[in-house]
Amino acid sequence: MFDFRPVGNLLGILVAVLGLTMLIPALAAYIYGDGELDTFLFSAFICIVIGGTLSLSTSGSAGGKLNIQQIFLITTLVWVVLPIFGAIPFYLGTPKPTYTDAFFEAMSGLTTTGATVFGNLETLPKATLLWRGMLQWFGGVGIVVVAMALLPALKVGGMQIFKSESFDTMGKVMPRAAEISISISSIYLFLTISCMLSYNLTGLSVFDALVHAFTTVATGGFANYDDSFGAFPGATQYVGALFMVLACLPFVRYVQLVAGTARPLLADAQVRGFLKLIAILVAVMTVWRVGMNGDAIEYAFRTSLFNIISILSGTGYASEDYQLWGPFPTMLFFLIGLIGGCAGSTCCSVKIFRYQLLFAAISAQIRQIHNPNGVFKARYEGQSIEVEVFSSVVAFFVMFIATLFVVAVALTLTGLDTVTSISGAAAALANIGPGLGDTIGPVGSYADINTVAKWILAVTMLLGRLELLSVFVLFTVAFWRA
Repeated sequence: MFDFRPVGNLLGILVAVLGLTMLIPALAAYIYGDGELDTFLFSAFICIVIGGTLSLSTSGSAGGKLNIQQIFLITTLVWVVLPIFGAIPFYLGTPKPTYTDAFFEAMSGLTTTGATVFGNLETLPKATLLWRGMLQWFGGVGIVVVAMALLPALKVGGMQIFKSESFDTMGKVMPRAAEISISISSIYLFLTISCMLSYNLTGLSVFDALVHAFTTVATGGFANYDDSFGAFPGATQYVGALFMVLACLPFVRYVQLVAGTARPLLADAQVRGFLKLIAILVAVMTVWRVGMNGDAIEYAFRTSLFNIISILSGTGYASEDYQLWGPFPTMLFFLIGLIGGCAGSTCCSVKIFRYQLLFAAISAQIRQIHNPNGVFKARYEGQSIEVEVFSSVVAFFVMFIATLFVVAVALTLTGLDTVTSISGAAAALANIGPGLGDTIGPVGSYADINTVAKWILAVTMLLGRLELLSVFVLFTVAFWRA
């Protein structure tokens, strides 16, 4: 019989901890006098009591070894339960949204999607803005730990290719997963502080610098202003671009770098492919805008660099409405959002390593066709790609496309137009944030989307953040019988 007690125990602890973190925006509310002190204190009380009660009632099961079903269930339920409680301060406080909107905002925050239903952000209480940023920061570090400690072991979407890389090769430095998680969290904190100081040096206030550092390093995209990064000077956009790139690189490489080994970072096929892709895309877009639109070179380069990195990384910031650049840039932005950065980072979407594995297999197949008597094997970083890994990657691509299709059709059934449905499905599944069109485009929001569509998109964010299969497997009979 399945034992739910270890699952409940861990969830209770996390809910209680989430409640404790609400005391931080409560302190901000006290300092700024924005009227949200009681909201966050009461929300913290609810979370601490419910989480503590759940944890204590299941404490007898703590300390045991979790089985595969429990690990999968915990991985999914964390991203379901925490948004439920994380939405409480939004629901009780300003701007007094419906619970649907509050949950949507919290799910978007913890999955680092960055799609918002809140408008007039400049008028929101400082405590509310801080909580939005904190949710994304928690979600960012959480997904890095899950990506490095759980997904490779669970063999989700080809992530098992990094299993030996994350643990075995680091055995002499960090022999246990818990220690790796602590090291990754320390680096995450260091990047956040560095980003905050850099933003502050470009002219942002300490508060704006802190919140945007949270959402930049998490590649989340929540901003304090309706104009997003359009409200900031050019220097701030360069800083944002730099730290979005740093957040998209494998955090395990930073651990190795701190340990004195720089070669893995420099030799990583993901890193090299990701940086090359950025260089090509920015060069093409800059030339296009200078040649076709007559934009000044520095302006075209800076805005192309910032917005391309923002969408490619799944952050979702916007310095301006790139849909006005023309049909080609608009379509390019839609497509690059489906690529993503490196596995083991805070970025979202498909991840570049899966495309590299797929292209390696296609290349091997083409060589086989040209020379039927030869033996050609797909290789990644000098190693042959195992059939199990390639099968997992293909399964992920199939599920991604199928899910995108189903969600887009479901959204049209709620009454949304085709562009909003397709781009919204892609933006939620790839955890990008902004879609296309006047409603959910880079200068829009999801506020006017109907209630049913918001719940569909919220579930889609969860699916995309947890690599699809780790959620879908919970609905198979064979998994629970294993």
